[in-house]
Amino acid sequence: MPSTIHLLGAGPVGCLAAILLRQRGFETVIFERRSDSRKAGAYGGRSINLALSDRGFTALEAAGLADEIRQVGLPMPGRLVHDLQGSVQFQPYGQGGQAIYSVSRSGLNYKLMDLAEQNGVQIHFDARCVDVDHQARTMILEKGQGRETLAFDVLLGTDGAFSALRYALQKTDRFEYSQSYLPHGYKELHIPPTASGDFAMDPNGLHIWPRGQFMMIALPNPDRSFTCTLFYPFEADPARGVALGLNEIQNDDLVLQVWNQYFGDTLPLMPTLLDDFHNNPNASLITVRCSPWNLGNTCLLGDAAHAIVPFYGQGLNAGFEDVRMLIAQVDENAITPQSSAEAWAETLQHFGSKRKPDGDAVAQLALDNFVEMRDKVADPRFVFQKKLEARLHQAYPDRWVPLYSQVTFQPQTPYHIAYQNGQEQQKFMNRILDLIPVDKINDEAWIDDLLRQEIQHFV
Repeated sequence: MPSTIHLLGAGPVGCLAAILLRQRGFETVIFERRSDSRKAGAYGGRSINLALSDRGFTALEAAGLADEIRQVGLPMPGRLVHDLQGSVQFQPYGQGGQAIYSVSRSGLNYKLMDLAEQNGVQIHFDARCVDVDHQARTMILEKGQGRETLAFDVLLGTDGAFSALRYALQKTDRFEYSQSYLPHGYKELHIPPTASGDFAMDPNGLHIWPRGQFMMIALPNPDRSFTCTLFYPFEADPARGVALGLNEIQNDDLVLQVWNQYFGDTLPLMPTLLDDFHNNPNASLITVRCSPWNLGNTCLLGDAAHAIVPFYGQGLNAGFEDVRMLIAQVDENAITPQSSAEAWAETLQHFGSKRKPDGDAVAQLALDNFVEMRDKVADPRFVFQKKLEARLHQAYPDRWVPLYSQVTFQPQTPYHIAYQNGQEQQKFMNRILDLIPVDKINDEAWIDDLLRQEIQHFV
């Protein structure tokens, strides 16, 4: 009987899954290929601050951890959009104090590893899985210079975009897999606190510098610094206004040329820009789709099943929601440490088949939102549309919930349903925008009357 659950990967998703399983009486053991970063230090230079929203917090609440995690995050109620002239416009994410939370990847991971161990989870570091035999239910672990074969009853792959378990699944019959990369890479940068120890910019939002084919973002940290991320094409594309690619910006003069042209308002705030730019690596942006997520008593969760680009702030939230939905399936099927291997296999299959459409939907949402963040947030038509959507939501909350709110603040709405709703909403908004003549853009009474008439036809 599978009373012990093995997991690959001690990231946030793996730790949360282990905690929830441990709370249900299962022995849980995690194998992590890296050393303990709490002792060795964070793996710097490739981090994008995590954005936690209601889906993630709902999963954390199921483990009784939401309040503790909120303590290591900062609320961001909207976007702060910087134009080329240095002016800043605030665009709220939701209503009534709704916010997403900026959380340090390493800070969150440290907290969850501590909480996992406090709950009795065993974490073995420097233990890399190099292969899995599904039929024999064994895995090969590499520890130091040696290898050992270990039997498992249930194996969960929470080991990220380049999952060892998924690689083993790729060698099985009829397993579908695809990966695709954006032509853009990203680079982590830094804005420190001011000399007086305060934030150098407004901390009450996610800062965006949209520049058409590329952008930079900045998220606040509890130490009053900002973690910045530049998203920029690897290769030059002069036809699209990209004179230099990320791989070609290799000296101080070129870095400063780009910054003076596109991000000039940040230069006084980034004393370590040149060092950060040269020392932090260029990282790539991958989307992974695969099916099925499980085979027998093995199953993929989080990025291992559906790695996505970070532009909807849903990567961690989707991974945490995977965990919540898996645990809900475990509870629904009354799985206990005394349950059979067959019962576990059925539970994992049910979870994977139900969750797969959501993994595909959130991947597409993230890709679509990259275009929105780097380009549309500075487009007057887009900004006007968002204002109309906010008015619709306020006046007709039962009929109109903006797509962003469905994804970010409504965990009861599956991702694939939110995506479908968003497609219909955009068709509706395109028609509304075409119906408003230029001379009526500021006529609120006329627009309210139009919205009142048209919303009756929106289902």
